[in-house]
Amino acid sequence: MREETRRKEIIKLLSEVKEPISAKEIAQDLGLGAKEVKTIYNHLDHVAKSVRSNGKRLLMVPPRCKECGYVFNNMRRARQPHRCPKCKSERIEPPRFIIR
Repeated sequence: MREETRRKEIIKLLSEVKEPISAKEIAQDLGLGAKEVKTIYNHLDHVAKSVRSNGKRLLMVPPRCKECGYVFNNMRRARQPHRCPKCKSERIEPPRFIIR
């Protein structure tokens, strides 16, 4: 039951923000610790399916490498990449999300 409530909180938050926000910012806004960020990504996959039935979409600004600028456009699931496939840097800007 708590899982549904958490997802509803995420949907409400992402529907109200003016600019896309990261999973870390979502966790902070919901009063969760840094360890909960991974579970936010799991919830976001379900949130995308839920909002689609209401005619809305979960939009993702893809992650980008801070070193070479590589953009991870081919992502199927919400997650934080660990390393750039182009330059191997681990300085990756996280994906950001919004519901419209």
